[in-house]
Amino acid sequence: MRSLIDILDLSLSEIDELITVANDIIENPENYREKCRYKKLATLFFEPSTRTRLSFEAAMMELGGGVLGFSEANSSSTAKGESVSDTIAVVGGYADIIAMRHPKEGAPLVASMKSDVPIINAGDGGHNHPTQTLTDLLTIQREKGTFENLTIGLCGDLKFGRTVHSLIAAMSRYKGIKFVLISPEELKLPSYVKESHIKAQGIEYKQTTSLEEVMPELDVLYMTRVQKERFFNEEDYLRLKDSYILTPEKLKNAKEDMIVLHPLPRVNEISTAVDDDKRACYFKQAKYGKYIRMALILKLLGVE
Repeated sequence: MRSLIDILDLSLSEIDELITVANDIIENPENYREKCRYKKLATLFFEPSTRTRLSFEAAMMELGGGVLGFSEANSSSTAKGESVSDTIAVVGGYADIIAMRHPKEGAPLVASMKSDVPIINAGDGGHNHPTQTLTDLLTIQREKGTFENLTIGLCGDLKFGRTVHSLIAAMSRYKGIKFVLISPEELKLPSYVKESHIKAQGIEYKQTTSLEEVMPELDVLYMTRVQKERFFNEEDYLRLKDSYILTPEKLKNAKEDMIVLHPLPRVNEISTAVDDDKRACYFKQAKYGKYIRMALILKLLGVE
């Protein structure tokens, strides 16, 4: 039995295999409609989520399985003081696989040690979000056709953005990658992420506070939201929240085939006027999330 806690739990060949299956699901959905008949997915979301939770539920339903769970800690026995380990021990008796989001870093890892069924980390604090990264990888593969020799700009909240940390870990394993880190001083990428992935692999990177300046170099622009819920005080959040707003004007110098990604939800960091640009791939990206999660559920349940 295997869980997915961190994107690096998967080898490059396993990621390729998941992407191949996801692409096959997109092309031949009817072949997968009964694959998880009589199987159940529990979604245990101790922190709010729309896309991740619904895409997991849609993924299991499209595989013919059932879904149970809760969407906030208040509606679970945690509100009565039950520990995560106890919740997992109980829910593992009702479901075949569990997708779990938790505000505390490391909670899904602890859960996986107590569980008799596979656990999928659906986001733990500012730490990891491996299925978002799989979604990002499927999108890059479908839109760019490769993971190699790409210049990837990561813009906005690089300090608390777990999607950014996971994507850097994943992309650092491919050849010819360059990173451009675009953020205000206060939201720079943590040095441990830089040391353990970018520097450890000898990857070329630059840090800047100006999006316009680096725009012409980018093959992929990954925008992020400045996350109010990760700040200790309102004042800092208000000062930084509008640091980078992507507009059609700013895209004028971008490559014709650059793609704009965003893990969503967006607040105002991408102007809605950008939605009609053919480079805007964030709604496609959200849709691809369902297919890659279908592939992952099949893999962790050992369904051929």
